[in-house]
Amino acid sequence: MSLKRIGLIAAAALVALAAINLGLHFGQIYHDRLGFDADQAFPPGKPFAPGEIYASTLAAIMDHELNSGFGWRPNDLIIWGPLLMADNNASRQIGIIMAVRETTRVFKDDLTKISSNEYDPNLVVADTDFRNDAEKWMLPSAEHKYADGVAHLHLYIAGLHSTPPTSRELNQRNVELITLFEAWGDLLGDAHAMLYMTQRPDGGPIRPWNDDDYFYHAQGYAHVIYYMLIAVKREYHQTETTKPVIEQLIDETITPLASAAAMKPLIVLNGSETGLLANHRHNLDAYISEARQKMYSIREELAR
Repeated sequence: MSLKRIGLIAAAALVALAAINLGLHFGQIYHDRLGFDADQAFPPGKPFAPGEIYASTLAAIMDHELNSGFGWRPNDLIIWGPLLMADNNASRQIGIIMAVRETTRVFKDDLTKISSNEYDPNLVVADTDFRNDAEKWMLPSAEHKYADGVAHLHLYIAGLHSTPPTSRELNQRNVELITLFEAWGDLLGDAHAMLYMTQRPDGGPIRPWNDDDYFYHAQGYAHVIYYMLIAVKREYHQTETTKPVIEQLIDETITPLASAAAMKPLIVLNGSETGLLANHRHNLDAYISEARQKMYSIREELAR
């Protein structure tokens, strides 16, 4: 084979590689937009059953990850899996499912349950389904269990509208809402730790292929909390009426989470604080830390 032909093949391979990475980059930007608007689905002023907006948003988040783009990535094999090429969304989806688990757990354990009352059966199933191994591809697959979890969230919503209702309504008490913000604060604390790590947990250096994993994992948390906080604002509208400062603080928390959820650098860089290159983990952490601090303030106001 001539050197000219080898050069053409190498150039074609580089062009193909660049095209694939650009396609994944812009595809990810498009995928990161959920396409679910709580205010559009539940117009302000229109009655809704307590718990309906919360469950609908949670179901929309998981349904989007399962049925848009390339679907669920962390359990895929070879090029589309968590180790090569399309690993950014795989890392992001790991963060998403972890945040979904905590958000569902508090929904089941606290927001729809008081004292000795029984658990809502559909939320029990959804909570169990979402705890399936995210990297399991069969017997059962992660997709199968997560889709079943989404289906039981929809059954929960249907039960709110049956006569008589068969689902437990969200109780709208401040004391249980504090528990939710505590859970979300813990997730954002974990995100902060990942974004500011200077070495891996095993003591090894953070390589470029680790750097973007931490970035997108943390962003997965922000994605879920951003959309769920919008739902919480609608569900707890009476709290905002009695304590207007809560509405202001929630809005001030939503803003940095929106920025955190949408960040998509072409390449995640780990530059120094005084260098020419960006440090995208630290840039993302600025939004994460701002949202986390606002959540502390929300908890303090709810506890008063």
